[in-house]
Amino acid sequence: MVTFLSGGTGTPKLLDGAAAAFSPEETTVVANTGDDIELGGLFVSPDVDTLLFQGGGILDRETWWGIEGDTHRTNSALMDIASAAGLPDGPQYLPEEKQTEGRKLANWRRFSGIAEFMTVGDRDRAVHLTRTSLIDEGHTLSEATERLTSAFGLTIDLLPMSDDPVASLVHTDEGLMHFQEYWVGHRGEPAVETVEFRGSSKAEPAPGVLDALADAVVIGPSNPVTSIGPMLALPGVADALAQTTVVAVSPFLGDDAFSGPAGDLMAAVNADPSTEGLATAYPFADAFVIDDDDDADFDRTTVRTDITIDSREDAARVIRAVDDAIERVD
Repeated sequence: MVTFLSGGTGTPKLLDGAAAAFSPEETTVVANTGDDIELGGLFVSPDVDTLLFQGGGILDRETWWGIEGDTHRTNSALMDIASAAGLPDGPQYLPEEKQTEGRKLANWRRFSGIAEFMTVGDRDRAVHLTRTSLIDEGHTLSEATERLTSAFGLTIDLLPMSDDPVASLVHTDEGLMHFQEYWVGHRGEPAVETVEFRGSSKAEPAPGVLDALADAVVIGPSNPVTSIGPMLALPGVADALAQTTVVAVSPFLGDDAFSGPAGDLMAAVNADPSTEGLATAYPFADAFVIDDDDDADFDRTTVRTDITIDSREDAARVIRAVDDAIERVD
């Protein structure tokens, strides 16, 4: 049995090759929900959705977000209306008092749907409508996710990290921003001062998460701060990881991140923005999988391979290295 911690695009790309070592029946994936937002009244869970669309065979692999071949008529109409009405574009939070009203799960991350700043496809929107409606009917995020995994025909177990509100908030030189505002709305350009996982101290891991962490755990090449950090901030998660076998795949080649703002965010939380910084980010890790050309040095088991993932074959190669690392630790 193996459990993957997933956020962003790094771990989903790795999961393309999971079958090279692990059967779907023995695979659980815990998805980050710190990036979730409420947009125009709909609850959007990007890291969960990437896994749903990937498992359903409809993921847009050019963007690693959304549904391949989706149309965007509703999004375009929202833009047209905003322009004609002279309404502002870009990320717009609902008023402060609205941030903790209504759905508890959406606390601190409610955005207006005017001039929708995240491009949501029409079929994609149907997923958000279904999820939001299930939550409004009284179902938890875990229960809604289970229904959606069934709808998309997933053969792995997919769990959101928590049914409670946790928001990844980035403190920048331009003010406090939700991660989606920072990364999508501002393209990661503001200087990062620190990162906050608001609500994490009072949140609980979703049902099944701590049980899944008793198996061997793989942390894919996702952003250690905003993709994996929210999970580590949940009570009991770091302790559980300290008690099991953990293998982390580097999202860096030396000092260079493969994608996204991992370097800036690592520096902001006082971790070296490099492969060697993973020892600080993941002190509980028993082994690391790093690139052949990476000169990082660890006092723990280290397996080297070409960790570039541009295809399923690449992902399978890295998965075999992960399996090797697990066997060496065990």
